[in-house]
Amino acid sequence: MGIKRYKPTTSSMRFTVLSDFSEITKSKPEKSLLRPLKKTGGRNVNGRITARYRGGGHKRRYRVMDFKRDRIDEQAEVIGIEYDPNRSARIALIQYPNGDKAYIIAPLELKPGHKVLSTVDKEVDMKAGNCMPLRRIPLGAAVHNIELKPGKGGQIVRSAGTSAQIMAKEGDVAFVRMPSSEVRKIPIECRATIGQIGNVEHESRSLGKAGRMRWSGRRGGVRGVAMNPVDHPHGGGEGKAPQGAPHPVTPWGKATKGLKTRKKRKYSNKYIVRRRGAK
Repeated sequence: MGIKRYKPTTSSMRFTVLSDFSEITKSKPEKSLLRPLKKTGGRNVNGRITARYRGGGHKRRYRVMDFKRDRIDEQAEVIGIEYDPNRSARIALIQYPNGDKAYIIAPLELKPGHKVLSTVDKEVDMKAGNCMPLRRIPLGAAVHNIELKPGKGGQIVRSAGTSAQIMAKEGDVAFVRMPSSEVRKIPIECRATIGQIGNVEHESRSLGKAGRMRWSGRRGGVRGVAMNPVDHPHGGGEGKAPQGAPHPVTPWGKATKGLKTRKKRKYSNKYIVRRRGAK
C-alpha cells in the first residue's frame, strides 16, 4: 500500500500522484454482490438540475456492502481485498462457513486468510475487522463503521484512512471522538468495527488533470466572476472585476464561502458534546 509518482512524460503526468494499488489481491468483483447503478447527472425526478456540474463519468456497478454485520458469532474468512469505484476505502470479500459471501470495508491490517467475527456477548480478540458493541470495546480503541442506532448498521466513519476513538463510557452512552475531532454521544449498544480503515494515502493523491475528475462524474465548475450579470451576482464588469460587496454569494444571492448552514435546532445537537473546531 502506497502512492506512485509518475515520470513527467506529459504536462499532466508531471503532477500526477495516485495509489499503487499494491493492497489489491482480487481484480474481479463477486457477481452475486453487484447491482446496477444509475446516474442522475445532478437532476431530480422532474428532470431539473439541482446539483450543478455533475454528469458523465465511467460506468459503475454498486457493490452490496454489509454495514450491519448481523451474522452473529459466525466466523468468516477474508477471500480478497478489492477496489471499489463507489468509495475511497478498499473493500474486503468475506466468506461464511455455509458459502455465503459479503463485502465489508477493509481495515488497515486485514489480509486474505484472516478470520473476522461479529458478536454481541461473546469474548473475541480485539483484531481488525471484528465487530462488537461499544460496551465491549476498551477505551482508546480505534473503531470505524459505527452505528448511530442499534441494529441499523454502520453509518459514520467509513471513508479511507479514518477511525474514531472511544474516549469514555457513562451509563448507556459512549463518548466517541470523530475524525473531525467532534466528540459525540452514541448509545453503548451500538456496534462498531475494530481498526482504522485502509488506503490511508488516499488524501495524498493528486489527480494531475481535469479529465480524471471527469471520469468520476464531476464536471468543471465555472467561477461566478467569469459569468455575465444575468447569470451570477459576481458577473459583469470591465476586465477582471472583483466580487464586490456584500459578497461572496451563490448564484441565487445567498451568502456562501464560510457561512454556517447547520440548523440551530437540529435534532442531533443533544448528542454532540464537543463541536469540531472548538477551542
